[in-house]
Amino acid sequence: MHSALTRRRLLGAAVGSIAVVGTGSASGDSRGRRRSERLDRAVRAQVDERYTEIYDETIDAVVLVNVFGDEIPAGLGSGFVVDDYVVTNDHVAGDASEVELQFRDEQWRSASVIGSDVHSDLAVLEVDDVPEAASALSFTDAEPTVGQEVLALGNPLGLDASISQGLVSGIDRSLPSPTGFSIPAAIQTDAPVNPGNSGGPLVDLEGDVLGVVFAGAGQTIGFAISAALANRIVPTLAEDGEYEHAYLGVSVVPVGPLLAEANDLEESRGVLVADVSSDAPAEGVLEPADDVESIDGDPVPVGGDVIIEIDGEEIPNQERLSSVLALETSPGDAVEIEVVREDERETVELTLEPRPDVDLP
Repeated sequence: MHSALTRRRLLGAAVGSIAVVGTGSASGDSRGRRRSERLDRAVRAQVDERYTEIYDETIDAVVLVNVFGDEIPAGLGSGFVVDDYVVTNDHVAGDASEVELQFRDEQWRSASVIGSDVHSDLAVLEVDDVPEAASALSFTDAEPTVGQEVLALGNPLGLDASISQGLVSGIDRSLPSPTGFSIPAAIQTDAPVNPGNSGGPLVDLEGDVLGVVFAGAGQTIGFAISAALANRIVPTLAEDGEYEHAYLGVSVVPVGPLLAEANDLEESRGVLVADVSSDAPAEGVLEPADDVESIDGDPVPVGGDVIIEIDGEEIPNQERLSSVLALETSPGDAVEIEVVREDERETVELTLEPRPDVDLP
């Protein structure tokens, strides 16, 4: 197997060979270029062969998810087999209790929606008789890295058993959610994804699942719900049908230069507590901003706690706050929060609760 790094090293070696030959004659330059081109083609052929191998190893586990309403198709997306069930997006399953799955070999199966979570946009489907060819995929335990090669598998625009290639363009992204809470720790990719890809797997070059595709941002940018988040939520959905997320109950804004200036902070780091929800765990423990100051015509909140650490984990921004709460805490956990309050560092403690029910639009 040749990774992107291996390919770059080999191509680098080819470039080096050109440099050496370049000290000789023009015919030597020509031979060096031809040798380099042959090496380049050989390496690319091996990389492309690996893409084909991964496709063959994984595609039988990928399904087309059909959601029917009044006996007509009401929506479609993708999913994939994990253990003895199928994972997809909550927005793909929607309000359905039953969906129809089409496997790559054209076999159809009915599936029950046995668990769903709108906060993470994940759902679990139960299938009585998974085709033998559909070997289950596994979520990776490895952290995604920017620049890592990935493959998106699924059914864009209903075109079944498709594959597209790209890179991890960013990590720790926040995705919008109809609940008002963002989906944290998401992966950004330039692998082309379109409506219909949602719910399919984003896999690495080992064939392990890095995330669950979240399509809809556009053809040149896509996202996936991270394996780290799915690993916490999917087993509980399969077992209990629902998942409780840790709830702090604050609205925060990042501490940029203007906010740091307005609050006489020594450095621009952390998140300022702009508001605390009523009856939330943070009520009476964390202090929200109590005023607004205008700097260069921009309104800036002042006077609230600045969260800089939770249980020893640094909180540089909103995305990290959401990720720590989602990936490292649970309702009922007592957490220590380090804040800057009136120019002094303090540590406060509170107990997290489950997120309250939300009224969806």
